[in-house]
Amino acid sequence: MQIVRTMIAGRRGRAGLVLRAAVVVGCAVLVCGCNTDQQVAGVPSVPTDYRMRHPITITEAPRTLQLFIGANRGTLTPAQRAEVLAFAQTWKHEATGGVVIDLPTGSSNEHASADALREIQSILAATGVPPQSMAVRSYRATERKLATIRVTYPKIAAQAGPCGLWPEDIGPSFNRGYFENQPPWNFGCANQRNLAAMVDNPADLVQPRGETPAYTMRRTTVVEKYRQGPPPVTTTTIIEIIK
Repeated sequence: MQIVRTMIAGRRGRAGLVLRAAVVVGCAVLVCGCNTDQQVAGVPSVPTDYRMRHPITITEAPRTLQLFIGANRGTLTPAQRAEVLAFAQTWKHEATGGVVIDLPTGSSNEHASADALREIQSILAATGVPPQSMAVRSYRATERKLATIRVTYPKIAAQAGPCGLWPEDIGPSFNRGYFENQPPWNFGCANQRNLAAMVDNPADLVQPRGETPAYTMRRTTVVEKYRQGPPPVTTTTIIEIIK
């Protein structure tokens, strides 16, 4: 009789354990079903590709030339004339709008800047900037400060960033990115920012340029040398270049 009671008690114990395990599993399933915002293991919270985290964007940015005009001068120096000339030449190639000239008012060189304005406009017009594309406006400057004439035009520019952002600790921590060996957020930002600053034509980041015609004279010379037998390489020496 004692043996039978022992067997019944053992079966009840095992049944209780199975029931408790089933309850725990059921609760876990319910919790997982309610937590819909939980991320799947192995999927990073941020893109691992630095080009997606810090994309290079094409925007319109100003290009500005600042000219210091002395209070008793009223004209441009030879170096300033060359700067205005170079500025006008770059306007012809990269500008997306007209030229805006900002004159200071209330400063010690206010009248001298107004006199130098005519010379600036004449250089811009001689270089090819239409008069209707030049606008003049004034800005308030400090009386004790030597204010500058600002010549500005808009152009297409590439930019990336800002860099130096560290939203999470990159050292040992309980962050999921640390255990999954994911790159930190700031990784690759400086490279993208430098590339955006160095590119000559920002449109090259979006699409390639069209092909230009070949240099016919040089191509004919090389083909003729190849036909006659001599090497088609250039044999110009450093002394000939200096001459």
